[in-house]
Amino acid sequence: MRVIVVGGGVVGTMHAWQAINRGHEVVQIERENEARGASLRNFGQVWVSGRAGGEELETALRSRELWELIGSELPDLGFRATGSLTLVRNSLELAVAEAATARPDAGARGYRLLTVAEARAINPALRGEFTAALWCARDGAVEPRTAQVVLRKALLASGRYTFLGGREVREVVGERAVRDDHGSLHGGDHVLLCTGAWLSGLVRELVGPALPVRRVRLQMMQTDPLGEPLTTSVADADSFRYYPAYASAALDELNAQQPQAKRAAEHRMQLLMVQRRDGSLTIGDTHEYEHPFAFDALEDPYDHLTEVVEAFLGRPLPKIRRRWAGVYAQCTDTTRVVHRQQLREGVWLVTGPGGRGMTCSPAIAETTANELGW
Repeated sequence: MRVIVVGGGVVGTMHAWQAINRGHEVVQIERENEARGASLRNFGQVWVSGRAGGEELETALRSRELWELIGSELPDLGFRATGSLTLVRNSLELAVAEAATARPDAGARGYRLLTVAEARAINPALRGEFTAALWCARDGAVEPRTAQVVLRKALLASGRYTFLGGREVREVVGERAVRDDHGSLHGGDHVLLCTGAWLSGLVRELVGPALPVRRVRLQMMQTDPLGEPLTTSVADADSFRYYPAYASAALDELNAQQPQAKRAAEHRMQLLMVQRRDGSLTIGDTHEYEHPFAFDALEDPYDHLTEVVEAFLGRPLPKIRRRWAGVYAQCTDTTRVVHRQQLREGVWLVTGPGGRGMTCSPAIAETTANELGW
């Protein structure tokens, strides 16, 4: 079988990985010379902890297994079974964490409520102020800026994979073929459009304006090396407000009695933080949904995140090395893991995993492969 994958991000690359590992031939086409979208501009977290119960959690857990399996084959991928700590600071936040540990799927997530001493035994860098922590053992991390490069190197070694960068697909030709802006025609048994946040142009022509996917903008930053290990991913209790796993009467009480801080609410913020293999910290994030997006990066969110992180670490942050914004595609029905739509015979659109893209892409691709009979 010959598979044409349009899009060089993590969702497209994981579809290529599935096809190659099932014995097929793949041509992957990317409009940039290298992928430059949300697949690079993220935390690199394999984030099980906050996922909604049911299909979303099952997808995240399966992806966690696949990331670990692929990471064992490709050490340069940088997979680490870090786990995560969501730090709480008062009784209202603690009640939400306690409600999470009472979920019927808490064991599958690896939830456990920890004292300050227990949390510091797992992550000694947390010398600042908090009163307890929600531990999620199933969370992990990979290196987002290099993951696609490492995966592609392994794909090329198969001898059945071709990567064509700097080519924008302009047209779907008949059944099972696309034409790029170089005039080249690429045909196969299946064409997968894994176009991420690129929802205009060809995608709009094929689907029309009713595509149930929206674009979301976020801001993040990266520091110089911390100088010590941050052994887990770290979140704050604002994450409870944004992830469906934490919905409970306790969360309703938190929102009623302790509204989110003004700056955090204005930018729809939560703290997520993970350490890169070079020792630096990736820290975010914000959420912007209204179009058109601002073209400038605002400083208020970075100031807020810095204050929260320094309070947890009990020390000043290292110098900020990079700040950036990114845009990802999210299903407007946020209970859906991904939007998978057959456009015509042999041609499929797979997009819209939202902030779950890095976490869930291996299992999303596996599901596509199974449904298409690869």
